[in-house]
Amino acid sequence: MLESYFPVLVFILIGVAFGFAPVIAGLVVGPHRPDSEKLSPYECGFEAFEDARMKFDVRYYLIAILFILFDLEVAFLLPWATIFREIVATESVKWFGFIEMLVFIAILVVGFVYAWAKGALDWE
Repeated sequence: MLESYFPVLVFILIGVAFGFAPVIAGLVVGPHRPDSEKLSPYECGFEAFEDARMKFDVRYYLIAILFILFDLEVAFLLPWATIFREIVATESVKWFGFIEMLVFIAILVVGFVYAWAKGALDWE
């Protein structure tokens, strides 16, 4: 029974090795010459002058959430568009696949209109 899991274990070990090998190679082969310039804090080209834990405007997070929402829309629309001809060619799922995607797009449009109406896309 356990011998059937051996290829999975080998695959995991190879994956971990491929992940750690470049990091270890960089530590071993890379030069180690730290100086004051390399060890200084860097933020946008000038020294940090405020606390890093300052409050951000909530609009930054709102824009990020909206980006994720519409990015996921593309992630679902693209595979559907690539197999659209196959969906239309199959009689049993022709209308189901089309209407299902129309409902999906309608839900996203409602979310977009709601965000637009609330002023989430307006930046002062």
